Amino acid sequence: MLKTCYMNGVLEAGCDEAGRGCLAGPVFAAAVILNDNIIIENLDDSKKLSEKVRNKLKAEIEEKSLAWAVCKVDNVEIDRINILNASILAMFKALDNLNIIPQHIIVDGNRFKKYNDIPHKCIVRGDAQYASIAAASILAKTHRDEYMQKIHNEFPQYGWYKNKGYPTKFHREAIYKFGISPYHRRSFNIYNQLRIEF
Repeated sequence: MLKTCYMNGVLEAGCDEAGRGCLAGPVFAAAVILNDNIIIENLDDSKKLSEKVRNKLKAEIEEKSLAWAVCKVDNVEIDRINILNASILAMFKALDNLNIIPQHIIVDGNRFKKYNDIPHKCIVRGDAQYASIAAASILAKTHRDEYMQKIHNEFPQYGWYKNKGYPTKFHREAIYKFGISPYHRRSFNIYNQLRIEF
């Protein structure tokens, strides 16, 4: 079972992002303050869970958490400020939208910036150690997947319903054939990454 609190007795928000390594679409981030009196079973790093389990946990997290928020930063802003800054900005937006102000923040990974004078801690692989970060990873991933499914209907040739904008062979071949869409991240030097194997 994952740890439920980094600092006992403190209102703590866990933060994580989804979509940082994609060639298309926004980066999403979530912030979650769990209710220490309610255990949500099977919380884990979203990448370790099936889509079915993630979606089940999404509903449970949103129902049982003290507070949660999910926000995105689009590909145009990613190109303007770079993906690291966009990921942090998405986390800031999520924290801004919590209906409870946290007293401490824990973040998956090793990079963050000071947020409103609230102490924070970066934790590498935190989504596999702390329940609130795992919950944030699940919300960020499921909300982003839903968004990518929606824009897939605009540009079905890229297969985003399946690859969610990640650089799979199918996605790269589609870019080679059709060019890039308005949702692609131009700053990612996409054409240099194609490496198509026929």
